[in-house]
Amino acid sequence: MKKILHISKYYFPFIGGVEEVAADITAALKGEEYQQKIICFNEDSTTDGVTTHRGETVHDMIDGVEVIRCGTAVKLASQALSVTYFNELKKVMESYRPDIVVFHYPNPFVSQMLLMYKKMDFKLVVYWHLDITKQKVLSKFFYMQNIELLKRADKVIATSPNYIKGSPFLTRFRDKCTVIPNCINNERLKVTPEIEKLAHKIRNKYKGKIICFGLGRHIPYKGFIKLVEASRYLDDRFAILIGGKGELTGSLIKEASGDSKVHFLGKISDSELIACLLACDVFCFPSITKNEAFGIALAEGMYFGKPAVTFTIEGSGVNYVNVKDVTGLECPNSDSRAYAKALEKLASDPELREKLGNAGRERVLENFTYDRFRTRIIDMIEAL
Repeated sequence: MKKILHISKYYFPFIGGVEEVAADITAALKGEEYQQKIICFNEDSTTDGVTTHRGETVHDMIDGVEVIRCGTAVKLASQALSVTYFNELKKVMESYRPDIVVFHYPNPFVSQMLLMYKKMDFKLVVYWHLDITKQKVLSKFFYMQNIELLKRADKVIATSPNYIKGSPFLTRFRDKCTVIPNCINNERLKVTPEIEKLAHKIRNKYKGKIICFGLGRHIPYKGFIKLVEASRYLDDRFAILIGGKGELTGSLIKEASGDSKVHFLGKISDSELIACLLACDVFCFPSITKNEAFGIALAEGMYFGKPAVTFTIEGSGVNYVNVKDVTGLECPNSDSRAYAKALEKLASDPELREKLGNAGRERVLENFTYDRFRTRIIDMIEAL
C-alpha cells in the first residue's frame, strides 16, 4: 500500500480554497490502495461541530485520515509559523516515510523544511495554487527556493493552462506541469423544496429587477469595489446582491451609501447561497488580480446556468473558467463602466443570458465536477 503525505497550510474545519482542494484530493484517494496522512498548521475554526484552536499541536482523525495540526505561534506576511512544525515534519518524514508527498504551494517557510528531505526517496507533487504576488519582498526572498522546489518536483499541478503561461515559475518547468482544474461540490449544491421556496421569496422581493449576484470575501483582489462602482452607471432596473464579508465590508457599504440598488447580504449559509444562485439573472465575479487563480464560486454560478461577468486578468484561470462571449462576458480589468455596460447588455437580451448560461453549465459539467477531478487525481497519482 502506497503512503501519501499531504502538506497543506491548514485543513478542515478551516475552510479556504487551498483547504477545500486538499480535502477533495484526500477524498478522491480514499478507498484506493493508499494510506494517507496530513500535516498542517492549526487555526481557530469551527465547522460542522468540529473545533480547532490555533495554539494547540494535536493529532486528529478526519474521515479516517490522521491530521497532524501544528500550533500556530505567530503569522509573518500571512504565513503561519510554529515552534512544533519542524519536529512534527521530521517525525512524519522519518517514521511514516511517505512514497508520495503532495505539497500545496504557496507555503514558503514549509518549502524550506521540505527541501531538507529532497534526497529522500519519495515522489513530490507540487500543487501550485498561485504565485506570491502581494508580498513583493517575500516573493523575491523565496525566488531561488521556488526554483529548487520545482526542480525537485516530479509533477507540478496547475489549476488552468492560463496559470502555466502566466507564472514566471511554471513556464520554466512546463514539461513537469499538468492541468487539473478545481471542482465544484455537486452534493453541496443540491436544490431542495425549501431552497426553491427561498429562491422564490428572493425573486418576489426584487420583482421586476435584473438580479445580479456576487459572493466572496471582501478583500482587495476580489474586486467588489468595482461592482459597487459599476452600480452607479446602472438604472433602477437592477438589484446588486453582494454576499460575504471581510476587511473591506465597512468601506464597501460606505462607498455604496445612497445607492439603493446595492444590497449587502453578509455571510450566508449554503442554502441561502443556492437560493441566490437560483434566483439571480447574472453572476458577478469582479476579481481583479492573479491572486484569484481559478474561481470556484464562478464555476458554481455557471453550474446554475447563469451568465458570468468577469474582468480580464492576465495569467489567471478566471478567464479559463469563464470563456469570453461563450459562457459569459469579459471586461477590461478594473473598468467599472465597462462592467456596467456588460450588465446592461445582458439585462436587455434575455436570449443572450439563456445562451451564455446554458453554455456555462455545460462547461462546468464537462470540466469542473468532482467526478472529473477525482479521475484526474487518481490518474496523476497512478502515473507517478
